[in-house]
Amino acid sequence: MAMRHTRRRALVALGVLLALSLATPAAAAPEDAFIAGYAFAVLEQQFGVQAPSLRVQHGVLTLQASDLAGADRERVRAALAAIRGVVRVEIQEPGAPPPSVAAEPAKPTPPIRVLSEWQTGLLPGGSLFKPLIADPRWPHFSASYQRHLRNPQLTDAAAVSFGETFTLYRDRLGGGWWEVGVQAGVFAVFDLGSPSFDLVNADYLVAIPLSYRYEDLSVMFRLFHQSSHLGDEFLLRTQTNRINLSYESVDLKVSYDFGDYVRLYAGGGFLFDQEPASLNPWSIQYGLEVASPWPPRDRGWRPIAAVDLQHREENDWSLDLSIRAGVQLDGVLVTRNLQILLEYFRGRSPNGQFWRDKVEYIGLGVHFHF
Repeated sequence: MAMRHTRRRALVALGVLLALSLATPAAAAPEDAFIAGYAFAVLEQQFGVQAPSLRVQHGVLTLQASDLAGADRERVRAALAAIRGVVRVEIQEPGAPPPSVAAEPAKPTPPIRVLSEWQTGLLPGGSLFKPLIADPRWPHFSASYQRHLRNPQLTDAAAVSFGETFTLYRDRLGGGWWEVGVQAGVFAVFDLGSPSFDLVNADYLVAIPLSYRYEDLSVMFRLFHQSSHLGDEFLLRTQTNRINLSYESVDLKVSYDFGDYVRLYAGGGFLFDQEPASLNPWSIQYGLEVASPWPPRDRGWRPIAAVDLQHREENDWSLDLSIRAGVQLDGVLVTRNLQILLEYFRGRSPNGQFWRDKVEYIGLGVHFHF
């Protein structure tokens, strides 16, 4: 009974994410009133201020500096500029004349990239190290359909994940910032070809990430635990030999952004206190992410693509290849983004209990990032 509830919850989550993706307009510019409503909500929820002077005309958002009550202006500007449809944010000094409104809409300007946008202190929001788009085990919310190729045990599968990275504390260090946080995720795979959509495998991850960022360079060091569990109905139906796979691990990743369009990253990891104890500990990971410069960012969507490559000593350094490409919708729920991606994977299974098995699949997924 508990497993049926688990499957139902996973399928409901899949439906919600798919509905969210279909309900999000990809290219239509929001009306000024819609932008104003979101802007009022951002100011009140993120900065605890109200701005009666706030106005929006042709996507140009203006407000008086006196309404900000000591809030960091550049953080306010960056948060408001992230709202889909905003083409410019103007914070006016007291006594300044109101801006003239041209007959034609103002031309879009690129988002302001300033160091002061990073808030310091407890629970500052955001993360210095951006998510790895094509990493099959990066904690975030997602739901995917997978079609496995030449796999006698699994053909049609649903893969869901629940998790995120939360920053607990951030401060400045030299010319950059450092932060410590918590990262947690659950990754589950369901057999859609079975009569009751059996849970095949679930992996649980919890980590403490320590990150540093200086301009376009970011580094993340993690200490984490992962354990793997087979689904009861799948285990009873297939009589699979269960392996109590669990381990602690440390890893280090270094990432560099080339503007807003290209990102390279690389790193390595080491297992300890692993079960089975015979697991070889070393691994390496590297990858590339690309975002299209077209259409402009103010349109609210853009094509993206990513490739993630991993090698593990346990698997004789064979290649695990993950490729994802599709569309990213920016400004979902004000500051979030939603990705609709075609997926391809070939290599050793990322599902813990089956780490020795070679798998290949294609799929379509919806991924939601905070």
